[in-house]
Amino acid sequence: MNTFGNNFAITTFGESHGAAIGVVVDGCPSGIELSEDDINLDLARRAPSGSVSSTTRREADLAQIVSGVYNGRTTGTPITILIQNTDVRSTDYDKFAKIFRPGHADFTYHHKYGNRDHRGGGRASGRETAARVAAGAVAKKYLQSISKIDIFGYVTLAGDKKATSFDRDFIDSNPFRTADREMAADLEGYLAGIRAEGNSVGGVVELCIDGTPIGLGEPVFDKLDARLAYAFMGIPAVKGVEIGDGFAVAGLRGSENNDQITSTGFLSNHAGGVLGGISTGQRIFARIAVKPTPSIAIPQRSIDLDGNELDITVGGRHDVFIAPRIVPVVEAMAYIVLADFWRIYA
Repeated sequence: MNTFGNNFAITTFGESHGAAIGVVVDGCPSGIELSEDDINLDLARRAPSGSVSSTTRREADLAQIVSGVYNGRTTGTPITILIQNTDVRSTDYDKFAKIFRPGHADFTYHHKYGNRDHRGGGRASGRETAARVAAGAVAKKYLQSISKIDIFGYVTLAGDKKATSFDRDFIDSNPFRTADREMAADLEGYLAGIRAEGNSVGGVVELCIDGTPIGLGEPVFDKLDARLAYAFMGIPAVKGVEIGDGFAVAGLRGSENNDQITSTGFLSNHAGGVLGGISTGQRIFARIAVKPTPSIAIPQRSIDLDGNELDITVGGRHDVFIAPRIVPVVEAMAYIVLADFWRIYA
């Protein structure tokens, strides 16, 4: 399926090296102020930073609203957003038309669909996430028109480099989207060394959601934390999600893990702002594990369409460290999930 959501739903379309990518947003109410500039601000945050960690592919990523907005406000009908692909180099991928790249979706897409678009990974490319960021911008405009919702993410781990301090104002002031100034200073040289090796590294993104009311989410099969985890796991390169203290709770006793309650509120937030699948009104926080970019210049073993073994290296333009560019994607998916739940009560 290419559609996410029920009451506020998005459908993305397009491939990495096709003419364009885009998204249809259905369920946004009428009367919300929305412009292409609103969307482009978030698209710019997802774009390559120009740092040692990012790809040299330079897409303009300018949103074109082709339906659902009139005189600067949403009409309540489906909003279609188009983003042209303007910097493709499909010849970089010619040699992979009949070869499976390790760590990519080539193998599974071929066996599931047969007619695989090998150019830049086609539909499986991280390029598709620009459409999600565009949809997230719409969700954010809707939520901020009716609430004080605030969602922000940042990088806490890059390979073996770990954040030890937090300064929110610094997050969008550095290409690595960390809230730790010392970590950012270390990463330039560290990632330059990784690139020189022809390798890549993974990382961790942490997400905070403030301003949610008590009561978002449904019991049993449509829990708020389950939907958030589902949304994050659907992002390319994401391999793990924790809500609240996550896996750390396995080593705690009940007396340590329970968030005790007083007349003035909770005494802790190990649950990450969700109990029984329903928001508590506290900060919702999550950690998202991002795998290393699979396109590396180090020789690897693989097979071709006929099952012949061979050694390959993957050239082209790729991120050494993709986690910073996933931060706005994670934020966008969180806005979409919350907009979907909020529409139930609207």
